[in-house]
Amino acid sequence: MNMKFVVAIDSFKGCLTSAEANQAATEGIRAVRPDAEVVQVPVSDGGEGFLKAFHAAIGGEFIEVCVCDPLMRPRTARYLLKADTAVIEIAQACGLTLLSADERNPLLATSYGVGQLVADAVRRGASHIIVGLGGSATSDAGTGMLRALIDAFAPHGTWDDLQVLPLSPLLREGGGRGGGKKVSFTIASDVQNPLCGANGAAHVFAPQKGATPEMVVQLDARARRFAEASARHFGYDRSQQPGAGAAGGLGYAFLQYLDATCQPGIRLLLDALHFRDLISDAALIITGEGSADRQTLMGKLPMGILQQAKGIPVALIAGRISDRKSLSQAGFAHVLSINPPHLPHAVAILPSTARQNIRETMKKLVGYSQETT
Repeated sequence: MNMKFVVAIDSFKGCLTSAEANQAATEGIRAVRPDAEVVQVPVSDGGEGFLKAFHAAIGGEFIEVCVCDPLMRPRTARYLLKADTAVIEIAQACGLTLLSADERNPLLATSYGVGQLVADAVRRGASHIIVGLGGSATSDAGTGMLRALIDAFAPHGTWDDLQVLPLSPLLREGGGRGGGKKVSFTIASDVQNPLCGANGAAHVFAPQKGATPEMVVQLDARARRFAEASARHFGYDRSQQPGAGAAGGLGYAFLQYLDATCQPGIRLLLDALHFRDLISDAALIITGEGSADRQTLMGKLPMGILQQAKGIPVALIAGRISDRKSLSQAGFAHVLSINPPHLPHAVAILPSTARQNIRETMKKLVGYSQETT
């Protein structure tokens, strides 16, 4: 009897895309089980690969837009449009990978380009916008994104930390084919951090974006002032809501100003894929990521896959494994490092090495599963 395998591996960041990792795993499976049915599912939790994963799930058209990068330089970014739904990956406009190491400075980096993508989608008639928050170079609490929306829909509006504009009516009035139609937003993120404080956007995430300790203090104070002014204006404060600290505070701007809802990115994607129907007759699901540890259990992509599995065995593979016992206790049937012990990191992260090691890991796993069935 042919066995069915579902392969849904996250990108190995800086090494392999989700599709490349899935393909390597498929080749390893078929080397042992040439008759196997293998279903590849490109996945992303809101960061790298989010657009491609949603395109594979729902189809649609990629729309290219000239936007500003984090340093306000022109670049071409794209988003996905399917009927009245748009999917935006913020890293297309304000991603950390758009800057060289010496250009990284979250005091200067802006999310303005994200607002340009949102404005274009609204003008084209999108009434539901899904925003993947991940991989940002910014820590501006979304003020750049909001400035771009004001420039697009209320160019004579005033702006400073003490005078802010409610944007939902502007979007309703500024809509293109759907003029007058309410625009709803869903932000996709596995980050649960608030905007400010010790667990906020600046303290937790800004250092990896180039912030010095002094910058972190400035960024947190700047975000706090903005949130306080916004709360006075609206009469409510969403700066402490889970997800507000995502993407340097972009999550906060969507929650506070655009009344967005926040969901784990992998849940949104798997629902769009009808993943539970897809896996209903699978013998094994293979997922993974570059590095798996206790944080994997805190809403990251492999955990989202495991939660949907409902009794179907799930194998977790990664370039590096920590907290193996915790991962096994969480319910993963197999927890496997693809890399042999003592393999130098510089070699392990080569795409050719990672592909080969995924193939070999799958050969061993499927060969073992074959022997025990």
